[in-house]
Amino acid sequence: MSLSSINYEPFGVTTPAELQVKLAENEYLADETLSTTIFLSLALARPLFLEGEAGVGKTEVAKALARWLGTELIRLQCYEGIDVSQALYEWDYSKQLLHLRAAETIAGADERPNIDELENELYGERFLLKRPVLAALSLSGGKPPVLLIDELDRADDEFEAFLLEVLSEYSVTIPEIGQIRAKVPPVVVITSNRTRDVHDALKRRCLYCWVEHPTFEREVEIVNLRAPDVGVNLARQVAAMVERLRTMGLAKPPGVAETIDWAQSLAVLGAKELTDQLVEETLGSVLKYKEDSERVRSNSITDLVRSAVQRSS
Repeated sequence: MSLSSINYEPFGVTTPAELQVKLAENEYLADETLSTTIFLSLALARPLFLEGEAGVGKTEVAKALARWLGTELIRLQCYEGIDVSQALYEWDYSKQLLHLRAAETIAGADERPNIDELENELYGERFLLKRPVLAALSLSGGKPPVLLIDELDRADDEFEAFLLEVLSEYSVTIPEIGQIRAKVPPVVVITSNRTRDVHDALKRRCLYCWVEHPTFEREVEIVNLRAPDVGVNLARQVAAMVERLRTMGLAKPPGVAETIDWAQSLAVLGAKELTDQLVEETLGSVLKYKEDSERVRSNSITDLVRSAVQRSS
């Protein structure tokens, strides 16, 4: 891409600070580093690669971008064993078979259908099942879709190599149809929980940002934004408690989503502040492993609550 072709004002925002405001209006509070990286990925039309622990809000970036742009969010959830067909396309064999039988019936018993013509019909776009990557490349007109490739670290090396090829040209070739190239490249967001290292070749194609758990004050802001019915005092105490839980070496430290769930659960119970009993009864809203709950209980919930109240004041 030549420098003269780059749009340095992606979707009407001229600075990372303006983008930060747009994301906040769509329920995502990004810090300066993250908002700058997102801004540059949009301005340079480069995929955005977000890495960090589970629950820090990587997936929410794609959702917020789709809300802001008013465009479609197309999500490809990666998992062990995912292959190209599940990301790109498959042929609808049942529809092809029905079409074949219909063609034979129309031709009649004494007349053979034109084989070449029939094959061309069978492998046309009407029988193509577009999976997320092809769907994102095929959309035309208007604003580009947001393609979320979630938890890429769960997939294997071969799948990474496929993505590298697709994201280099924003095009794919289907043998029966030919090349399909995106008229407008999608906004691509790739996430990884770093259960394994993603290859450098793919990372070099992207703009990269490591996403941390939010600071205490930022997490309070997030709770107030996403759960406005939770009182300010309770939001601060919950954020302080979660901050402390993340330092305890838990098998699954709570993410931002768990913080919001916990605050909302407490608010539903009519809580105005944390108490030992409330924490004991609602730990399942924030901790999802039996061993983690046992570790928290063994460290004295009373001391943890007292510490959280002091931190929040």
